[in-house]
Amino acid sequence: MYRKQPLRRKLLAAGLALLAMPLAALASQNDGSASQPLRVILVPADGGTEDGTKKDFEPIFSAIGQSTGLHFDIKVGQSYGSVVEAMCTGAADIAWYGPLSYLQARERGCAELLALAVRKGGSVYYSGMFARADSGINNTSDLKGKRVALGDVNSTSSFAVPVAMMMEQGVQPARDLAGINMTGSHANVLKALAEGLVDAGGASFDSYEKAVNSKAIDPSQITVIAKSSPIPYPPLAVHPQVDGLVKTKLRNAFNNVHQLPGITRDQIRGYGGGRVDGYTAEVSEQDMTNAGKMFSLVTDQVKEDIMRKASRR
Repeated sequence: MYRKQPLRRKLLAAGLALLAMPLAALASQNDGSASQPLRVILVPADGGTEDGTKKDFEPIFSAIGQSTGLHFDIKVGQSYGSVVEAMCTGAADIAWYGPLSYLQARERGCAELLALAVRKGGSVYYSGMFARADSGINNTSDLKGKRVALGDVNSTSSFAVPVAMMMEQGVQPARDLAGINMTGSHANVLKALAEGLVDAGGASFDSYEKAVNSKAIDPSQITVIAKSSPIPYPPLAVHPQVDGLVKTKLRNAFNNVHQLPGITRDQIRGYGGGRVDGYTAEVSEQDMTNAGKMFSLVTDQVKEDIMRKASRR
């Protein structure tokens, strides 16, 4: 009887270790077959509508599918955080993130860079602070005592970078702003601005251009009061446990997506639905790490204080 005790202890220890493993480590990632399509989830950068963000990426994945034989199931997350969770619980194989969301997933060991869009020879975009032309706001320091709209708390260019730009100019959002409207997306930030619900807002220039082109906002009524430094383009990432041969197929296909049959130049789109030149899988984890330094001022405490103020609207 006593001889069995060590075995029991070993089995118990093994069971406890298994329970302690992250869900992502236990999940089996799909292989891209017809019965197990690669599950793609996209952050809701422009509201997350099925005819919005999803429509921007469907032609690209369709062309890659025709070229590689891989199958895809594309969905849009309800929030930036839900996309991170989908990857980190093994419920998704590929994700399109903002840089901040990507870094959150990478830190948890459930994402590695797959590809970045290329536009005009580069893979960068910009965040900005936009104000109503009649608000009397000319620069970021003028935001004290004003009402400001922000997007999702996990968004790079509609939250982290705008907040960092305010803080760098001596504006502490939770203390100095008259009110904060957390709208959930870039499109909603710009809508709140256009409707006069706020005096200023933070969003990406890609989303601003999309809103102007769709006539959702009148640019004559909006003033750009700040533009960020270049930010690495929102990346496509793959789950580390996706099969290595599948990753190689994907990276080769993204490198050549602009030449693949079944897709036109007009269908090669990126963030905000803007046309891009193509995609590159030659991506740098260090560039993403460096991008994180742009919003290092935006600590968890800063986020909590902003969310608390926003809840008192």
